[in-house]
Amino acid sequence: MKKLGFGLMRLPQIGEGTSAQIDFETVCAMVDRFLEQGFTYFDTAYMYMEYQSEDILRRAVVERHPRESFTVADKMPTMFLKKKEDLSRIFQEQQQKCGVDYFDYYLLHSLNVEHYRIAQELGAFEFVSEMKRQGKVRQMGFSFHDTADVLDRILTEHPEVDFVQLQINYLDWDSDKIQSRLCYETAVRHQKPVIVMEPVKGGSLAKVPQEAQLLLHHANPNVSVPSWAIRFAASLDQVMMVLSGMSNMEQLEDNTSYMKDFQPLNQEEEKLVERVKYIIQDSIAIPCTGCEYCTDGCPQEIPIPQCFARYNQYKQNPTKGFSLEGLPGGNPIDCIECGQCESICPQHLPIISLLKQVEQAAE
Repeated sequence: MKKLGFGLMRLPQIGEGTSAQIDFETVCAMVDRFLEQGFTYFDTAYMYMEYQSEDILRRAVVERHPRESFTVADKMPTMFLKKKEDLSRIFQEQQQKCGVDYFDYYLLHSLNVEHYRIAQELGAFEFVSEMKRQGKVRQMGFSFHDTADVLDRILTEHPEVDFVQLQINYLDWDSDKIQSRLCYETAVRHQKPVIVMEPVKGGSLAKVPQEAQLLLHHANPNVSVPSWAIRFAASLDQVMMVLSGMSNMEQLEDNTSYMKDFQPLNQEEEKLVERVKYIIQDSIAIPCTGCEYCTDGCPQEIPIPQCFARYNQYKQNPTKGFSLEGLPGGNPIDCIECGQCESICPQHLPIISLLKQVEQAAE
């Protein structure tokens, strides 16, 4: 397989805010172009695109192309599991929504200490193993958002998994919180292939500070800024797939252009990426990827990622001022500090205190 996967979590939309709708015609055109160039991997999940992603996969991919021409990855939402019966109920629902008899890749979604406890108590690993025995799953794995020692524990206790999905990008490579390097090295030690998520860190590595942009452009004026991030992840020996949540045809054409005949970073390029990393670290106030996991279940309906994005833009260019006007839902001042958002944030951000920062800036 070519190393680029199509993540169906940031699909093109028509309109904005609560009235926005998925641009199905553009999605179909992107899917066709992706397959036409020899790429095959599509990644979805139960809650992506406000629970519409699996349906879109069926309509845009499964119902329009031969089953042998593509591979499907879906995920069991461990954060929504309450009892054992939920496993079979959700799996059957996913098969129906995706329109497939089997999943090429099936993952337990977003394992951390708490979600792993739930998966253990409800027999989630055993359930997926049984689905694999029945031919409804070809390869089983899990996506992971915690420290390397937790990953080591899971892989030690469950050597039956075929692969792991990790957050890897050059900005998080040596992060104490994300621990991309340590997690990758743990997967290597357990001889598990790695699928990479967030290689462009929710788009933040596509729009880098001007100083970093000039460095990258000087090194190679013919390639895009995000290409450096995706190539960084894909250059790792044990990485089998790098996911990109492509939002328009321009992004898809760009990503496929350099991943069709992929060339790993050379030593000089690795040094350049390291310099760029330090420039970016000095410029980002809040390292939010915009995944929106935190907004599901927020009792105040605060658009947390959009608030943080506005704040980051303000910190990079304070002369333009700062405002939260026009955002849907509640305001940071409405936060009741329930902690729901912090418990599920893959970046382990102190969201409650950060919202206070944003509110103070708005005032």
